[in-house]
Amino acid sequence: MTLAQQLEFTLTAVLAQVLGESITAAVSPANDLRFGDYQSNAAMVLAKSRKMNPRALAEQIVGAWPADAIATVEIAGPGFINFRVKAEVYATRMQSAASDARLGVSPVAHPRTIVLDFSAPNVAKPMHIGHIRSTILGDSLSRIARFLGHKVITDNHIGDWGTQFGMVTWAWKNSLDEPALLANPLAELLRLYRHASDASKADESIREACRLELVKLQQGDAGNFAIWTRCLDLSKQGLQQIYQRLDVSFDHWLGESAYNNALAPLVQKLLEGNLARESDGAVCIFTDGSVADQTKDPFLIRRDGEWSDFPMMIRKSDGGFNYATTDIATLEFRKNEWNADSVWYVVDHRQSLHFQQLFAVAGRLGLASMDLRHIAFGTILGTDGKPLKTRAGDLPQLADVLDDSVAAARVAVNERSRLDTDEERAELAELIGISAVKFTELAHHRLSDYVFDLDKMVALEGDTAPYLFYSNVRSRSIFRKLEEPFVAGAPIELTEDAEIHLARLLARFAEVVPAVLDDCRPNILTSYLLEVARAFHSYFEACPVLKADGITRHSRLTLCHVTALTLATGLQLLGIAVPERM
Repeated sequence: MTLAQQLEFTLTAVLAQVLGESITAAVSPANDLRFGDYQSNAAMVLAKSRKMNPRALAEQIVGAWPADAIATVEIAGPGFINFRVKAEVYATRMQSAASDARLGVSPVAHPRTIVLDFSAPNVAKPMHIGHIRSTILGDSLSRIARFLGHKVITDNHIGDWGTQFGMVTWAWKNSLDEPALLANPLAELLRLYRHASDASKADESIREACRLELVKLQQGDAGNFAIWTRCLDLSKQGLQQIYQRLDVSFDHWLGESAYNNALAPLVQKLLEGNLARESDGAVCIFTDGSVADQTKDPFLIRRDGEWSDFPMMIRKSDGGFNYATTDIATLEFRKNEWNADSVWYVVDHRQSLHFQQLFAVAGRLGLASMDLRHIAFGTILGTDGKPLKTRAGDLPQLADVLDDSVAAARVAVNERSRLDTDEERAELAELIGISAVKFTELAHHRLSDYVFDLDKMVALEGDTAPYLFYSNVRSRSIFRKLEEPFVAGAPIELTEDAEIHLARLLARFAEVVPAVLDDCRPNILTSYLLEVARAFHSYFEACPVLKADGITRHSRLTLCHVTALTLATGLQLLGIAVPERM
């Protein structure tokens, strides 16, 4: 039980005594630590509904507060209640945390099966910077959800079917460079796609030829299927190199093609159930009129002051299917085959309307019992404040972005590192470079845009991954100076303000981690880790560790130990490994 939960339990008991009824009251971390560690507006809320004086009710609560509770209570303003946790309670928490790999985080009482759909690049194209947010955010959420006890199924729903394969197949047959394909598959496949795209724009007959190549593939032509299969295998190899570098993995790679056989029966079922209808030769899903507020109906759009249909097309007039059809089939599969309780889509905010329609269709199909979330995110900007692009106007390739970050980290490592060999410095630069990209992504509210500034990202000062690395290494380095190994578990005492403040923050780890999933915001955890690091440095300067003796020495070593555990565990939940030395 967290400290906040303990306080809520005690406050609920006190309210039952004062008001004579069972009322669960909420307690939250204090906004200003000068007035306490936690706070509650229960007296304000309850007094209003009962036409009582809030401060008078708060005084009754304080008067009935048990002396042996974990915190003392004070009244602030018109009736706010502040709680100040006792130092001995923090000491006991730190004593327990020192030998607890979970640092007090309890598994959820009701675990769910959560399918996380993230990254999802298109096959036959290299990953670009636009894939950073989905990939890193999705991986972190999967790690945190698993840590909390949920069954998580990660699915890389790759774009392995569609128009681009008609283009790639045509270019493959007309201009394939086999040696280049073997040397760098993704680069050659991208060249083929661009060649076909440029040629089809300049020549209508080539555009038609590309379309026919796609039709042949969809109809099962053996030659085109063999080309598609090889493209798929080579693309996956290239993508895996990026994922391995990012330490990201998936349970499944069920791309769009995995659902081809389900699409025609799905459309037929929707037609027969009157959930879809034909329109100008296509099959579409329209509004069913169940949403009273038309502004919230995703199947309506306002044009020229009038509401008109904005349907979801699930079969084109030429008989072909699109990604909307595939997404509906995928959702049914995840419910029927994986028994998903939740499906979370980590996808760009520009797809919001698509997911509103998809989730509405899910409700009509009887899938509304699932927790369906579109975990949207904003845009990565350059230092000029505009969406990040190369000088040629293209999106930078992800591999190049990672290389640039590692190169910037190598400069910082060469200037500041105390490592002995070039190999060690190269490994540290790789770790810092990749981690800097991850941490920068996760440190921002997912819906906000942010500036991609390599120099700031790899700096040892500021709100960066290297700063946390340095904090972790510093907290661990002291143990190498001990003549005898540190043994966790013995009682400790906390007397200095810096000790108590650090313990206060460390004890909140068990409250912070579950809060991340409330709105799928890892930046809550990054902010917390930075706060811990800052508190540790202040503590380390104010409270000598090795020069202390007796229980004071052991207490301060325990705080160093728990700090290291907290930083390392928190970073691991973000998908970031920590170095032993810097």
